[in-house]
Amino acid sequence: MPEYEKAMRPEDITRLFVDRSNAGDAAGVAALYEEDAVLAYPPGERTVGRDAIRALWEKVLANGPRFEPEQPLPTLISGDIALTSTPPRDGAGARAQVVRRQPDGSWLRLLDQPEFAPPSR
Repeated sequence: MPEYEKAMRPEDITRLFVDRSNAGDAAGVAALYEEDAVLAYPPGERTVGRDAIRALWEKVLANGPRFEPEQPLPTLISGDIALTSTPPRDGAGARAQVVRRQPDGSWLRLLDQPEFAPPSR
């Protein structure tokens, strides 16, 4: 695997995700996840493991989508675990990720919920 810039703060992962996605780099996106990470995507499904996440992003990025940076909400950190989140630009729902500090001090996604809507009343 090529050497990629590492997320040295939990918030760096979102920026790196946008950069790599817009470059069409599915392997680079997958490198932001732990080996056994769980991604809640496509909606209603789970994609488990870095290899499966890479394969999923190869399909998604083949269509050339463009991603815009979203302003992160405050990160919650407890030891080597952090919760990052961003509100989507359209104001519908939210995005949340649990990330874990790695032995080298960098951070990787462990759990990723890229889309969820507020509960309906």
